[in-house]
Amino acid sequence: MAWCVRDRPAPSWRGVRDDAEAEAADLAEGAPAHTAWRVLCNETGIGWVTAAKLLARKRPRLLPVYDQVVRCILGRPRSFWLDLHGALSADNHALHRELLALRQSADLPATVSALRVCDVVLWMHHRTDHQQRSCIGT
Repeated sequence: MAWCVRDRPAPSWRGVRDDAEAEAADLAEGAPAHTAWRVLCNETGIGWVTAAKLLARKRPRLLPVYDQVVRCILGRPRSFWLDLHGALSADNHALHRELLALRQSADLPATVSALRVCDVVLWMHHRTDHQQRSCIGT
C-alpha cells in the first residue's frame, strides 16, 4: 500500500468531534497517529493491513480498519481515513448516528465505537463475495 512507502504522507484520522481546531491538529502530519503509522510501516517493515489493524485495535475510537475486504468495497481513496471522517461528519453526523443506532439495535455495549460498528458492517457485507470472487480491491 502506498501509505507504507517511505516519504509518502500517511493518513491520519480523528473521530467525530465538535472542536474543529483540535481536529485539524489531529489530522496534521506529525500527529501521533501519523507517527505511529510511519514507525509501523517504515521502521518495523510491517505491511499496510497489519499496521492498519494494529492501530485500529490500539485506538478503536480513533482509527478505522482498512484491509483487503474494505479496500475491495470502497476502493483506494486518496485518504481513506479523511474520507471516512468526512462521511461520518456529513449531514450533521447522520452516518455516525446511524452506526450508533445499529450498535444499540444489536445490543452492543457503549464501549464498542461507531468505527468498530462500521468496520463490522462493511466486512460482513462483502466478506463472502470477496472470498468467492478472490477480489484484490479496485
